[in-house]
Amino acid sequence: MGVLLVLMTIGGLIIATVLFGIAWLNDSAWLKKFVLGGVAIWLIFYIVMLLGSSFTSTENTLPIGEAKEYCGFYLDCHMHTAVTNVVRSKTLGNKTANGEFYIVSVKVFSNAKRATLGLLAVDAHVVNASGQTYARDMQAESQLAPQPEFERQITPGETFEKQIVFDLPGGVQNPRLDLREGYGIDHAIEAVLINDEDSIFHKRNFFALRSEDTPVLNAVVSAAYKQDSSPRSEVRSEEIPVLKVAALSGLTSSSPRSEAHEDKSVLTPKRV
Repeated sequence: MGVLLVLMTIGGLIIATVLFGIAWLNDSAWLKKFVLGGVAIWLIFYIVMLLGSSFTSTENTLPIGEAKEYCGFYLDCHMHTAVTNVVRSKTLGNKTANGEFYIVSVKVFSNAKRATLGLLAVDAHVVNASGQTYARDMQAESQLAPQPEFERQITPGETFEKQIVFDLPGGVQNPRLDLREGYGIDHAIEAVLINDEDSIFHKRNFFALRSEDTPVLNAVVSAAYKQDSSPRSEVRSEEIPVLKVAALSGLTSSSPRSEAHEDKSVLTPKRV
């Protein structure tokens, strides 16, 4: 609906410009008034729809394993991301957190049938309960095994997982991951796209990073991140057994990836 209304608005403005030019050349006062009146009525209608949709939107926090769907102006809704695991630690390799490291595993996948697609210019940051934002800790991420870029192109049915790290204060309240993609021009267009997550004043969909019963880990995360050749590696359980309880929910003693969802069928997309 939002894309259709934008296209109708653009088409209408082009037609209005042509009609106004005709009215100007023929000095037709009534046609000028008709065109300007029609444009004003449509723009008022559009602004009311845009703001009404944004102000009635609700903020959502997606739990572990629930996917977020990225739908931009170009009707491409095939790319998805989901947080599959979160490990909290005081140290990572030779780095010590000012507060606590949150090592977040993000799965990226596409449900396209034929096209090779990828995310564009991904911005990942954490937002706390008061709206304060925290950027990724790139120095801490250097302690991980080599990671794929968020913008990596993937073929139909392909997935990959990427780990990102945040150094959050120990007493941070309700930290949530906010993932946004697109270039500046995309954000400018989507700012006026009705019912789009990036439209002006629209509430966002975040990813949960913890729950109230999540245990706080003070484990030492070894340099095994760098030594393991797999970009999707986790800390080896025999080196740091305590990381076996690092998942946000559904804790088990069998695997340090107990919260990871490898089967795409359990990833329920959330449209944005």
